[in-house]
Amino acid sequence: MTSEAAVSTPPAISSAPAKRDYYWLRSFVAGGVAGCCAKTTIAPLDRVKILLQAQNPHYKHLGVFATLKAVPKKEGFIGLYKGNGAMMVRIFPYGAIQFMAFDNYKKLLSKQIGISGHIHRLMAGSMAGMTAVICTYPLDVIRARLAFQEGGVKGFYRGLTPTLIGMAPYAGFSFFTFGTLKSLGLKHFPDTVGRPSSDNPDVLILKPQVNLLCGGVAGAIAQTISYPLDVARRRMQLGAVLPDSEKCVSLSKTLKYVYNQYGIKKGLYRGLSLNYIRCVPSQAVAFTTYEFMKQVLHLN
Repeated sequence: MTSEAAVSTPPAISSAPAKRDYYWLRSFVAGGVAGCCAKTTIAPLDRVKILLQAQNPHYKHLGVFATLKAVPKKEGFIGLYKGNGAMMVRIFPYGAIQFMAFDNYKKLLSKQIGISGHIHRLMAGSMAGMTAVICTYPLDVIRARLAFQEGGVKGFYRGLTPTLIGMAPYAGFSFFTFGTLKSLGLKHFPDTVGRPSSDNPDVLILKPQVNLLCGGVAGAIAQTISYPLDVARRRMQLGAVLPDSEKCVSLSKTLKYVYNQYGIKKGLYRGLSLNYIRCVPSQAVAFTTYEFMKQVLHLN
């Protein structure tokens, strides 16, 4: 039985070549569904994270859980989902492009360039994340402004540089960690963590609960590494709607300003506890859903 983690691309099946038709499209759909499922579960936490990172005057004196309680009281329950419509519009193509690009970059690095092993997951993940960001960035800016209760859609690409810089380690370490845990688990503990794929019994895949665990660990590690850049990104995206916008005109100046003004815990890593609460289930659901969709759409 073959471990799926050891196979970078779907195997060629001479008896059923049609299964390879539109592989990119099926991968695109699987990634989009995975992204939407993951983000829908944590939409309220995403709203609170943006409010805390941007030092919203109504909530900046509150903590994570206090803000979760305060938003419904001030804005109603629907306030926790403000900007969620725009988020879903962005997340489907984002997740679709990211997972599809990861599969293709991994194939390119492995077969065309000759880079294999764990490093090609890190590189492919970084490249896939950056590709997805460039394609969907304007929608992310719109969502951030809506979530902050401010209008305007100018400067769609304001803050793109810190986003790309932050996405490289985030997506890279996310895919790297998940892929490495998956590969090691199926190699050393196949009977404990693995099971045959429903669409291809010759391929061994992770059990759902193990997928969730590996995805959660991957999300926690990736978010910890890239979080300060995420804080800088949000402040640069919000632009003129913040009273101190003139201090946040570049990545280095924004990071320096946030550090000098608020410090590490209350500035660069403000809302990190919420970030763990949201990123762990988000990545767990994303990777698990994608692995499930791969079986449904015969991608294994």
